[in-house]
Amino acid sequence: MDIRVKICGLKEPAHVAAAAEAGAAYVGFVFFEKSPRNVGIAQARDLAVEAPVGVAKVALTVNADDAFLDKLVETVPLDMLQLHGSESPERVAEVRTRFGLPVMKAIGIADAEDVAKIDTYGAVADQLLVDAKPPKTAELPGGNGLSFDWRLVNRKYWPRPWMLAGGLTADNVAEAVKMTGARQLDLSSGVESAPGVKDIGMIRAFMKAVENAL
Repeated sequence: MDIRVKICGLKEPAHVAAAAEAGAAYVGFVFFEKSPRNVGIAQARDLAVEAPVGVAKVALTVNADDAFLDKLVETVPLDMLQLHGSESPERVAEVRTRFGLPVMKAIGIADAEDVAKIDTYGAVADQLLVDAKPPKTAELPGGNGLSFDWRLVNRKYWPRPWMLAGGLTADNVAEAVKMTGARQLDLSSGVESAPGVKDIGMIRAFMKAVENAL
């Protein structure tokens, strides 16, 4: 079975193309002003329109209200909404119903208590993103290049497809797959030469490392 990869935080057409050419199944656009990967709705529309057919286009939002999501969904041709804030299970269900798109909910993991949330959100989301919980001092809810103790999700199976995220790089992805059994991976900073600056060579190297991990 292939491992499906999502490369998030893309801002340049060349990087969207490189991710697709290297074999990524998803490309992600970040809508969070504090992030160095933030894009505007018009910019995301242009990126999404140019994305190769067959690659899923995902919008990462953080506690977004309906007005913003209305404009986003009306303007950008998206395949999925990713909720990466403190959205409640009720809010996840509401977004899924209102906007008619599959919803992925990110869950920050630091300890076993956090893992229990996966079942809760699995009842309302289409997919789950299992990420490292950001430090309390962090300004970003994700994309911090931090990993968590993979033993917490070692060979766990949940009712929804899930992605492993948090500090993945070409150097550690084989170990991550082996330890967790993840069949989907998400990364952003692991293919950057500087915060928010994607590197085509690093994208290709990561995807090659994923191939070799199988």
